[in-house]
Amino acid sequence: MDIDTLLERYPKTVDLKGTRVVLRPLQPTDVKGFHAFFCGVPETERMFLKHRVTDIEVIRQWCTTIDYGRNLPLLAMQGKRVVADATLHQQFGGWRRHIGRISVVTHPDFRGRGLGRLLVEELIHIAQHLRLERVEAEFIGNQVAARKLFARFGFDELLVLPGYVKDMQAIDHDYVLMGRKITTDEEFTSAAG
Repeated sequence: MDIDTLLERYPKTVDLKGTRVVLRPLQPTDVKGFHAFFCGVPETERMFLKHRVTDIEVIRQWCTTIDYGRNLPLLAMQGKRVVADATLHQQFGGWRRHIGRISVVTHPDFRGRGLGRLLVEELIHIAQHLRLERVEAEFIGNQVAARKLFARFGFDELLVLPGYVKDMQAIDHDYVLMGRKITTDEEFTSAAG
């Protein structure tokens, strides 16, 4: 299944514990809302992100150069407010073309409601239908809650490198790579049939 067909599922309204959100892909008009979302994530957590997400020019670049095939940012919206971002990253060529990478950031006000779980599940479903064979996620060692969430979806620790990465304040942290094999759309269909 191609990405355009998969995107026809959105926007999608989902009920969480105590609230309702709409899932939809990032749009060029999301610059201010997406920037405000990242600014609302505590600084102690933002320093684990790979990009300077409080720089509006970084966000503007993301919103103006959207390529859903390479990076599919799926936003959770409550009204006009971005409350979570989950992205599926993939490569079209080379030796990692069969592997997708998932990243998820949830605003603190929306944690504990099942939103992170829902977004991971959503991206695994998309990866499956894009015929990816594996998905992985990268963490800094002390992101324990996030690692536990991914472990519940069958992600195993593939690699732990002590003191290998530096956060935005140049402090060393362990690098953790987690991954899992997924059943592709074709395998899923043939197994059922």
